[in-house]
Amino acid sequence: MKLIYKTAMVSLFAMTACGGGSDDSPEVIVPEVTLIAEPKATTLVFPENNTECNEGDIVNDLTSNVIFRWNVAEDTDSYEVTLRNLNSNTSINFNSINTQSLVTLDRGTPYEWFVISKATGTTATATSSTFKFYNQGPGIENYAPFPAEVVQPMRGESIPTTTTVTLEWTGSDIDNDITGYELFFGTDAEPSQSIGTTAAEAFETTVSPGETYYWRVVSSDSAENTSQSEIFEFKVSS
Repeated sequence: MKLIYKTAMVSLFAMTACGGGSDDSPEVIVPEVTLIAEPKATTLVFPENNTECNEGDIVNDLTSNVIFRWNVAEDTDSYEVTLRNLNSNTSINFNSINTQSLVTLDRGTPYEWFVISKATGTTATATSSTFKFYNQGPGIENYAPFPAEVVQPMRGESIPTTTTVTLEWTGSDIDNDITGYELFFGTDAEPSQSIGTTAAEAFETTVSPGETYYWRVVSSDSAENTSQSEIFEFKVSS
């Protein structure tokens, strides 16, 4: 009994030594997390939407320099400007830490532009609205319509199986004298078959399930100016 008693005491001491000292545990430090605010969208100032840009310095008969301006966006460190020539459908991109930039443009040419807000430390971005304008050209008294923009079916969209579809778009013109639209539609990637004209901004046509269709819109105005939209495409589900 005496030996057993001593063993129990040793075990109790060992348990106390190993399990005790809870007040001496090291303090756990949780690192502070800094949240980075996402950049906000800017608002465009100049060139204004759906207008003739008649400011800037004329370089020659073909080009002029125009200062693009936009407002300061919250939580933003830099801006990426996208400018697209609507005649050639080519785009240029440039970055700025300021809210304006000087750009050389073709004269007598329609453009569209928008600005993306960016911030250091985050991949989040914010995009402004898109403005269209004509850069003034020599001797132009009436401007061609801006190329029509798709409403539906959206580019690359797959629509439910059907035998008819209504093509919808929007048109705009500085002179506000659009007289009508001609629709080119088909299964060729470069649609060349005209399926009709309309003064509306919608046109119904027949389709077949399982086919991919391509279409574009030619806008006309009272001065017989025309403009072609981009080519849009959609697929009809089987």
